[in-house]
Amino acid sequence: MSTRLPAAAALFETALGVCAIAWGGGRVIRFQLPESSPAATRTRITRRRAADTDALPEAEPTGAIAEAVAGVRAHLDGTLDDLRWIPVDLTGLPEFHRAVYDVTRAIGPGHTLSYGQVADRIGAPGAAQAVGQALGRNPIPLIIPCHRVLAADHALHGFSAPGGLVTKQRLLEIERTPGFGEPTLF
Repeated sequence: MSTRLPAAAALFETALGVCAIAWGGGRVIRFQLPESSPAATRTRITRRRAADTDALPEAEPTGAIAEAVAGVRAHLDGTLDDLRWIPVDLTGLPEFHRAVYDVTRAIGPGHTLSYGQVADRIGAPGAAQAVGQALGRNPIPLIIPCHRVLAADHALHGFSAPGGLVTKQRLLEIERTPGFGEPTLF
């Protein structure tokens, strides 16, 4: 995680359920898709680190963070937005992860890349598995849209966010990604 701890966190309702955001210095440091309950989402987002017993304080988002919350809500309601304008802080993350997140963040709604394509774009051909591992540790899902990265066969595999592959498929459906949520002939 980041060496600079978030200053606050907040839960907010979306079309997908209760999401959460943590920030510091006007930049998003963590984002949480809905857990099994709002209490579980709160526990996950307010935990500073696994070893800590004190919780991150909750606060009302203001400024850029309030705008980020509004943007996420609108996106999940179907008003598609690439969310690239939301300021994020990736301080303290490995360089490889930051490179993967930069490429992933450039994938627009309704589009996908394969793990191998992301590896190629960061200049690490053959590192598809390492890309998948980096995306599995993504602290800011949705804003860094790891759900838009698929297996080479366009299949859904491993999604570490709450709800797993069901959530990944739902996000792709919301974004009207071809091949997801469309009626089939058979």
